[in-house]
Amino acid sequence: MTAPRTHTAQEVSQKFEQRFGEKARVFRAPGRVNLIGEHTDYNQGFVLPAAINFSCWVAASPRPDRKLVLYSENFGEQIEVDLEASQSWSRNGWPAYPFGVAWALEQAGLPLQGSNLFIVGDVPLGSGLSSSASIEVGTALALLDNSKQSLDRTKLALLCQRAENEYVGARCGIMDQFIACHGQAGHSVLLDCRSLDARLIPIPREVALVICNTMVKHELAANEYNKRRAECEEGVRLLKAALPMIQALRDVSVEELETHRKLLPPLIYKRARHIVTENRRTLLAAAVLEKGDLPPLANWMAESHQSLRDDYEVSCLELDILVDIAALQKGVLGARMTGGGFGGCTINLVQQDSVPLFIQNVEEEYFKRTGLRSQILNMKAADGAGLAG
Repeated sequence: MTAPRTHTAQEVSQKFEQRFGEKARVFRAPGRVNLIGEHTDYNQGFVLPAAINFSCWVAASPRPDRKLVLYSENFGEQIEVDLEASQSWSRNGWPAYPFGVAWALEQAGLPLQGSNLFIVGDVPLGSGLSSSASIEVGTALALLDNSKQSLDRTKLALLCQRAENEYVGARCGIMDQFIACHGQAGHSVLLDCRSLDARLIPIPREVALVICNTMVKHELAANEYNKRRAECEEGVRLLKAALPMIQALRDVSVEELETHRKLLPPLIYKRARHIVTENRRTLLAAAVLEKGDLPPLANWMAESHQSLRDDYEVSCLELDILVDIAALQKGVLGARMTGGGFGGCTINLVQQDSVPLFIQNVEEEYFKRTGLRSQILNMKAADGAGLAG
């Protein structure tokens, strides 16, 4: 299936001028793919994402009043609101994300000037590649620039996370917003989601990041995401009886979990086991990737997918089929689902010279087994958000 086309700053600037009749500054914020470390971020654990070269583009110009006028090219819709009346803003659909960002910035004591915004995204919606964080970060940069305000990138990521948690109502962790702000071309980022300490991990030149989109998104995803977070919090509460110093599942070792598993109902134990083992896998995978010792990655990524499928129960048939197909292909260094789950994408680390045959074989076999055409994207690790034009 044809990949979605990417935009340029010049193109987005011209479209803004056609709609609003004036010049604009253009900002871009990337989507992301997570190599390993799934659902660990909201458990204060470790993740290994990379920014990708698909982005949300936000062209903006200041207004003399306190109105926000937003146009989404993806949805073909324009919405106008008053910054003085945030209690009346929508919390549904695509506008909730830019509105949530404006709300969070003003809540943080950063008064905003009115703005015209033209928003268009390359990141496939509902794919698990964090289109939401790319919209949030791109919007935040544009609003701050229009209002002659500035903010440290990590604080910016935290405010965008707050917008999604408290305004949109999705209890996401910090990974997506952080990598949108701090990504670096050619690198993944090993992020400690508690301390926000981060270390760049080079991705070898001979390794391609190939993303396979199932082209399905099951409806239960949003509710189940929040449910998984609540289940992890319940695990912490119960384990505190034996481990009173823990704050999150990140503080529990594999050995401690096994020692005290009788404190947990079977379902909560399974959820905790995924998080505890996934944190260990993430650190091990980052270590071998940093050394360029690639063969062990296949095991860590396979174990991650199995744990997400069996213990965390966020995979689905289409994801499992794509991972199974990929694991049989020549040149594959690792394959697993990526993102929240219940559809979306897999991430495959593939030797560069094997990519064309990998794409051909996976497309054909996935269609044969599901009747669906996978959208397969050969991605590069990209830079984080910034002024594009």
